[in-house]
Amino acid sequence: MKRLPQAALLPDGKRLHLQDGPIDLIVEAKGKGAEIRAAYQAAVRRFTGLLDELCEELGELRNAADSVRCRLNGVVARRMHAAVAPFAANCFVTPMAAVAGSVAEEILGVMLHRAQLERAYVNNGGDIALHLAEGEQFTVGLMDRLDSHGLLRTMIIHACDPIRGIATSGRHGRSFSLGIADAVTVLARTASRADAAATIIANAVDLPGHPLIVRLPANALQPDSDLGAHLVTRGVGKLSASEIEDALEAGSRRARQLLAAGLIEGAVLRLHGETVVVGTTETRQSRQLHNRALEHAMHA
Repeated sequence: MKRLPQAALLPDGKRLHLQDGPIDLIVEAKGKGAEIRAAYQAAVRRFTGLLDELCEELGELRNAADSVRCRLNGVVARRMHAAVAPFAANCFVTPMAAVAGSVAEEILGVMLHRAQLERAYVNNGGDIALHLAEGEQFTVGLMDRLDSHGLLRTMIIHACDPIRGIATSGRHGRSFSLGIADAVTVLARTASRADAAATIIANAVDLPGHPLIVRLPANALQPDSDLGAHLVTRGVGKLSASEIEDALEAGSRRARQLLAAGLIEGAVLRLHGETVVVGTTETRQSRQLHNRALEHAMHA
C-alpha cells in the first residue's frame, strides 16, 4: 500500500512540515492568521502528488540537459531544466541538479498565489525559496560543512535585495559532487537557479588528478545516479595551503563568471577551514553607496 505524503505543523505551531519520500520541506509564513492558514492549505494541496509528477519523467530528468531544447512536460520538471540550461553548453549537468530548489520554488509560488504574506520561506533540505514583502528581512546561517551543526557566519537578506533563492552544495551533502568543496552556498534571484549554480560552482572547486583525492564512478555507488559513470569525490586527504587556495580559486573563478553573467548574486565557498566570498560583500556595499548617494541627492 502506497504511503501518503505527510503534512503537519511542527510543535512550535508556526512551521509546516511536508514530507514525501526524499522530499522533506519546512515551511514558514508570516502574516495574518487567515492568510497563513490559506497559504499552508495551498502548500499541502500542491505537495500532494508532486513527487509522482517528477517520477513520471525521472528518466528524462536524469539525462544530460540540452542547453536549448526541453523534452519535459511538468511545471516543476521544466523549471528544473530552465535552471540548468545556461550551464549545459559548457559542462555536464542534468535537471536533477535543480530539483530541491525547484520544488521549494513551486510550493512557495502556490502559497503566494493563494495568500497575502509579509514573509515566507520553503526550506528543502537547505535549499530555500524566499518571499520578503517591503521592510522584511531574512537571516541566513552559513555552515562550514553540510554535515556540521556550527554556524560559520550569518548573512541578512533584505526585501530590497534581489535575492530570493539560497542553495548549498558540496561533497558532504545529500547528492554526489564532482568537486572537493566542503560547501558552496549560492544566493540568486530564484531557488532553482541557486540550486543549479551551487552544484556547478562546487564541482569547479577541485584539484584534478590529485593523488590524495579519492574518486569513484557515481553509478558504482548508486546504480541509478543521474551522474552515471562520472567520477564523484569520496575522500580528500590533507592538502597544503597553496592547494586549498588553488582549488578555491578555481571555484571562485567560475562563481565570478556566473556573477558577471547575472546568473547569481553571490557565493560563499568553503574548503578545509578556508572561506572565499564572491559577490555578496561587493553587492551589499554597492547598494549601500547607491542609497547614500540617493539620500544625498534628495537633501541637496
